[in-house]
Amino acid sequence: MLRWLIGGGREPQGLAEKSSVQTIGEEQIQNPYTELLVLKGHQDIVRFLVQIDDCRFASAGDDGIIFLWNVQTGEKLHELHGHTHKITAVAPFSSSDVTEEKMNLIITASADRTVIVWDCTSGRQVRKVSCFHSTVKCLTVLQRLNVWLSGGSDLCVWNQKLDLLCKTSHLTDAGISALVELPKNCVAAAVGKELIIFRLSASNSGSEGWNILEVKRLADHQDNISSLVSVNDLTFVTGSHIGELIVWDALDWTKQASECNFWDSAVHPDVQPEIKLSQSPHETSVQHLTSDEECVFAAVGKGIYVYNLQMKRVIACQKTAHDSSVLHIERLPNRQLISCSEDGSVRIWELREKQQLAAEPVPTGFFNMWGFGRTNKQANQAAKKMQENTPVYFLELVGDLIGHSSAVQMFLYFGELGLATCSADHLIILWKDGERESSLRSLTLFKKLAQNGDLQLKL
Repeated sequence: MLRWLIGGGREPQGLAEKSSVQTIGEEQIQNPYTELLVLKGHQDIVRFLVQIDDCRFASAGDDGIIFLWNVQTGEKLHELHGHTHKITAVAPFSSSDVTEEKMNLIITASADRTVIVWDCTSGRQVRKVSCFHSTVKCLTVLQRLNVWLSGGSDLCVWNQKLDLLCKTSHLTDAGISALVELPKNCVAAAVGKELIIFRLSASNSGSEGWNILEVKRLADHQDNISSLVSVNDLTFVTGSHIGELIVWDALDWTKQASECNFWDSAVHPDVQPEIKLSQSPHETSVQHLTSDEECVFAAVGKGIYVYNLQMKRVIACQKTAHDSSVLHIERLPNRQLISCSEDGSVRIWELREKQQLAAEPVPTGFFNMWGFGRTNKQANQAAKKMQENTPVYFLELVGDLIGHSSAVQMFLYFGELGLATCSADHLIILWKDGERESSLRSLTLFKKLAQNGDLQLKL
């Protein structure tokens, strides 16, 4: 049973009519989240959630306000005002200046063409910069170098005090849409259909100055790059609006593998067939990517695809994981995934291995009848043996979280403290394990009663 602890949650509209593709069955794992805390404050779409530490996170969106929250209690810690237009990017940044006490900072960029650094403990502005010629669309912190990058019509390198260390020349009017850190002081920037590799180097003068140099342009994508993720120090992956996924070597920037037919059943015969006359770009766009050392998990249109990096193929998918586009996915422990969608739902999936039936031997005469020679027979047997030894996986729906009344933009996973989601309905919801929360409340009440008893005895 689902319990709403803080009032004000809107009735989920239009979410009762769910797709028949997947439903929660009695034999499936039950939702771990049976209690909700609804956090109010935002006046427009909430697009960003960033984790500050183990128990704090920040939210931001189209109202230009940043809120800091306690994930355990749902308490609003600070309300940060300084931007006049919608927030376009947020990044956490821990100060590592040895002369100062360590500070937890967040950096926010806005359509008002400003960037602000905030102190998460006090809620005060550390510094504001208004020298940008266009909106900053992405922020990336290079913690090892103690600098951060802003991507817009150019790429800028800053220190934690918002001193500009160096910048590139004007790239394009469209600007940089995504950034990812690479080894050897390099970064990859998505600029339209192209990936541009930049290298940072310290200036020879011995001061804090830096230089930034463009070292390579990669033009393998046929459409604009929509998602970019680092897998490890050796690999990173990009996805485009027409469903292309490319695996890159992070050291020499060569293409290692690619996948361009997520929706084609002929390419993935082990997944569910789906007949469609045509595919619109909206249905095939790679909206979000996440990864572990073994696989890349791609949100493509309404579906979720699991691409194995070693096999270089899709090993599992749900082509209609949601009723609308999947906006965000993340991998959880125990081979689980969480996804959220424009349809207002949040779903939990588990990657499971199919129990394969033993394949029946194919009579030799079948091949002879059609004129296949010995070579074809041997190749078929080799392919059959490889297929038998290759495990087949599928994504099982194990949790369906209904609470938001509009598109869920993203989420943050806090382990046993629960899940935070943000939406176009202006709300943030903390999803909690009801049994754990009830136990904690009982424990707190018991301690208070024990303290009151001690006080009465002393009196």
